[in-house]
Amino acid sequence: MTPVRPSRKRARRDALFVLYQKEVTGEAIAVLLDKLRQREGYSPDPFTVRTVTEVSEGLARIDTQLSRFTRHWPLARIAPLERSALRLGFYELEQDLTPAEVAIDEAVRLVRRYSSDEAGALVNGILGAVLRDLQAKEEA
Repeated sequence: MTPVRPSRKRARRDALFVLYQKEVTGEAIAVLLDKLRQREGYSPDPFTVRTVTEVSEGLARIDTQLSRFTRHWPLARIAPLERSALRLGFYELEQDLTPAEVAIDEAVRLVRRYSSDEAGALVNGILGAVLRDLQAKEEA
């Protein structure tokens, strides 16, 4: 029997949940990934594992970069779920793992689903600014 492998959407949702749980509980990524496996009944997708590991390891750098785009609202004041979605979206944009429009749309969709439409608009605006900045750097 082939083990269940989540879709990329589910893997991204799982990554968001693990990043959020890390933010609010401070538990180790390995522990949170094991809890995910127990809760969902499947092993975390390699995308989920890689993403949460690399975002966690690069957290200070990612937050510094994101803070450039949250000028009037410090990143620390953004709710943990939205902050986790921003980190996830930033990572996907920076690593070019997913087409930019898909990475932003998925981050916004997740935030709208688990938070609010207003939070989705915030995430959309910030990640849109990140994308424009990355594109400007590529053109230079």
